[in-house]
Amino acid sequence: MKLQKKCAAALLAGLLACSTVFAAPADRETIQQVALLQSLAQGYFGGTVTVKQLRKSGDIGIGTFKGLNGEMIVLDGKVYQALGSGEVVVADDKETVPFSNVTFFDKDITLPLSGIADKEALEKQLNQVVKDKGENSFYMIKLHTTFPSILFRSEYGSEEPYPTLVGALKEKQTEFTHKNITGTVVGLYCPNYMGGLNTPGWHFHFISDDKKHGGHVLELSFQSGDVLMDKTDKFAMLLPDDKPFQTLNLAKDMKEEIRQAEQDKQPSAQKK
Repeated sequence: MKLQKKCAAALLAGLLACSTVFAAPADRETIQQVALLQSLAQGYFGGTVTVKQLRKSGDIGIGTFKGLNGEMIVLDGKVYQALGSGEVVVADDKETVPFSNVTFFDKDITLPLSGIADKEALEKQLNQVVKDKGENSFYMIKLHTTFPSILFRSEYGSEEPYPTLVGALKEKQTEFTHKNITGTVVGLYCPNYMGGLNTPGWHFHFISDDKKHGGHVLELSFQSGDVLMDKTDKFAMLLPDDKPFQTLNLAKDMKEEIRQAEQDKQPSAQKK
């Protein structure tokens, strides 16, 4: 019951903030979300806010772009677009965003790690901190280190009428494997009660130091590195007011589709 009440309170706070979230000065202790992962999963790829507006609400985060045209990495106040070709560009301020999560990063916790063999091992260590510090809060992380091996994906954009997220990834996903690459992983943790608005647990994006490579992380390993964590207890969400969004059935269970989109490698994907 407490979780249900907290979820309802978080959602209400987000809805109340929708009309002003990109107009008023941003709260540094708020996760600002554009739309829902569930709407993205159903094929809502239309842009809602501009990159310029998004940068006013956070200097770190993850997301995507209109048409599902690549993966978004927000780091140190810049919005990067990792394209399906593998190229990374600084996103144009006029580019629009159908889904994202951003905040202003303030380090609350430093977690030294070593001998991380895979993404599951990283999540296990992060989850222990979350358990100790508060499982019902949000966490944004950044991890800068050299990765002996990392696998990430991006995707080429789709045109209207848009497919579902899983459908788009099956057709458009490109996977990239790199060895001994130095860069930063940006990650978001959402609590369990966010299951109807996002996906509970961790979601990681990567960008290399030279800003030439990046995408949604599927697998990784590293020998040592400090994870910097920002614990956040506020949430605000912008709901689009256009017809494609308003006609979605957002009560539809999209858990399996989201799991596939978040975790699965695509047999048909280009490998680079």
